[in-house]
Amino acid sequence: MHFHHGPAPDNPAGITPRQLPRDVPGFVNRTEELRRLHTILTSGTDDTDDSVVVAVCVIAGTAGAGKTSLALRWAHQVRNEFPDGQLYVNLRGYDPGEPVTAQDALHRFLTALGVPAAGVPSETDSAAALFRSLLADRRVLVVLDNAASVAQVRPLLPGHAGCLVIVTSRGRLSGLAVRDGAHRLTLGTLPEAEAVALLRAVTSGYRAEDDAEKLVALARLCARLPLALRIAAERAASHPHMQLDELIADLRDESALWEALSTGDEQDAEAVRSVFSWSYRALPPDAARLFRLLGLHPGPEFGIGAVAALAGISVRRARHLLDVLVGAHLLEQTAPDRFEFHDLLRAYATDQSRLEETPESRAAAMRRVLDWYLHTADSAQSWIAPAREHVALDPADEAVDPLNFSHYDQAVDWSEREQANLVAAVRAAEKAGLDRYTWQLSAVFWSAQAPSAPVTDWLATGELGLRAAQRLGDRRAAAGLLESLGFAHRRLNHLTEALRSHHEALAMRRELGDVRGEAAALNALGLILLRTRRLGDAEDHFARAISLFRDLGVEHWEAVALANLAEAYVQAGRLTEAADQLDRALAIHQDAGNKRSAGNVLRIQSAVHLERGELCEAFRAANDALDIALELRDHVLEGYWLLCLGAAQRAQGQLAEALTSYQRSAVIHRRLGDRSREALALQGVGETYQRLDRHDEAADFHRRAVAVHEVLGDTWHHAVALDSLASSLRSEDAVQANRCWEDVLRLLSDYRDARAVTMRERIESLLDR
Repeated sequence: MHFHHGPAPDNPAGITPRQLPRDVPGFVNRTEELRRLHTILTSGTDDTDDSVVVAVCVIAGTAGAGKTSLALRWAHQVRNEFPDGQLYVNLRGYDPGEPVTAQDALHRFLTALGVPAAGVPSETDSAAALFRSLLADRRVLVVLDNAASVAQVRPLLPGHAGCLVIVTSRGRLSGLAVRDGAHRLTLGTLPEAEAVALLRAVTSGYRAEDDAEKLVALARLCARLPLALRIAAERAASHPHMQLDELIADLRDESALWEALSTGDEQDAEAVRSVFSWSYRALPPDAARLFRLLGLHPGPEFGIGAVAALAGISVRRARHLLDVLVGAHLLEQTAPDRFEFHDLLRAYATDQSRLEETPESRAAAMRRVLDWYLHTADSAQSWIAPAREHVALDPADEAVDPLNFSHYDQAVDWSEREQANLVAAVRAAEKAGLDRYTWQLSAVFWSAQAPSAPVTDWLATGELGLRAAQRLGDRRAAAGLLESLGFAHRRLNHLTEALRSHHEALAMRRELGDVRGEAAALNALGLILLRTRRLGDAEDHFARAISLFRDLGVEHWEAVALANLAEAYVQAGRLTEAADQLDRALAIHQDAGNKRSAGNVLRIQSAVHLERGELCEAFRAANDALDIALELRDHVLEGYWLLCLGAAQRAQGQLAEALTSYQRSAVIHRRLGDRSREALALQGVGETYQRLDRHDEAADFHRRAVAVHEVLGDTWHHAVALDSLASSLRSEDAVQANRCWEDVLRLLSDYRDARAVTMRERIESLLDR
């Protein structure tokens, strides 16, 4: 990246993603379809250019037709044509649960390409633009499995012709052909000979040679659909001494039952269900019970601990039963101790749980798995947000064994891995009418989020939790969730919503006589006032919060509010008062080992040292803060604290290093979708170029910063950026510089703090010359 062209996306880790799931073992046939796919690929190659120009290929077909198997077989065959990597996502368009949104898929792809998870833009359009930018001039294979609609797919299409996208869907996705030039291959059932060949391939080595006519009969009962054929073949392979006639008779009986229940409109689907039932009824009772209970799991993928809790069994027993289900081809293992269903099998398992489990049994299983996620997340909070007050939880069910974590990274890894399941757990609790679980899961989830987690994932669950708490009439819970919603909105720059949430929380805390909660709400409101530069009001809120925390003896939060008050003083130019508060806050945080809070104090101290001309101290404090952000894997803090490091480096004359710090900050904030802080990084670049006497480039970056702050309605930073722009223009275009300064005076008219007054007087003196 070069600042001549402005910050642009890059691949900082040099990552080449290899996300394709393994090729399907024993894949046979579909030779004609593979030939046609290869023809599509080669026909899109220009002899004068070695880049692949075909963009999208849709493999459509009925459920269980083997679309995914064909897509993966082809993807593995052509992957060497795409040396920059392969991306894969199951969009779950036909799952009984929530499908994967385009935003969720973009988050997975961007992090796989080296973007910090916290740096993925929260808006789908912005994330899609970043995705296209990262794939520009790269040759990447993208597999989008089980897409339900064009809307799911289109944001995931690269803009570069050297990439290939393979989409599987039960629908035709005609919009992709019309607008995006997609090729489409419609997959039917297997020809009879190929269906028999698949049965032979799976049973080879397990059974003696079966009669061809009997294999034809078995294939017909499976409607010649690969999914059903594989399950039937696994059953036959697991009973090597049973005559095929007997297996066929059992399956015919099952098929007759499903035909009696069928409307006749979905013959293929009923054939698949009859095979499912035939295989399911052959399971040992414990494995069959686990299979149907797994249909109740709220998320699409599950770990072994959640499985054990759901069934109320030990982890060791759960592992054994899961092996049985995987061996019967009724479940797929995706990673060590991670499993998922084919969407048809998940729907079948859910149906069986409704048919064979009592309402009481289903409710107990749901409570157990929610208990597991709730108490494990509570354990993760102890590492991720140790200073936050824990929700008072009832003991977990005695059959539930939640995880405990031995260190910070272990807790963060779990939280990142289970993010989608935690979202799903809140939704499942709400759907089941379990209001207490809904609000508690939402509240604990907020405090147990990994630093890399996109806050937008939590926001919707926060609203669900708030409504659940309100239905219960639990005002204390509602106040806590309002406070969390306020912080989430502030991180997304939704300042009006943040202010409203914190005001409501403050009113509730006071009604409840919750003094600690009142202090927390005052501190939170102070942060919004500080962001909008209402410095006097911010100082008042922080001072009241400090007083209440001190009276309560809550030293950590007193120190947090002290640092916030110090930042208000710094903004107003009252450095001595700020330094006194910061020294005390840092001592408290360091004694308690509160790294995140200590890093924030160091950031503010760096600014104080810088203004006092204590350059070495400024650099040291900023660098120490940045080390903490990196240790905590918190890219939000990393991007913000890089601004301080860049300022310290610039003041020391380390101009190349300053440009690098501002570059990193701009990239991170662009990925985060934080335009305000990205503009601050751009302004830092401009000021560094001014130090290099490269005034034209400085002016260009200042103009970009001015434009962003003006759009955001950030009057103070708009004025500061205009002042910097005027300084860069002064030697070449004094008239334009003076116009900028006149605009600065207009923007500063409502500010009365010392820093604003000093700035106004300086500009007035320049204009008088």
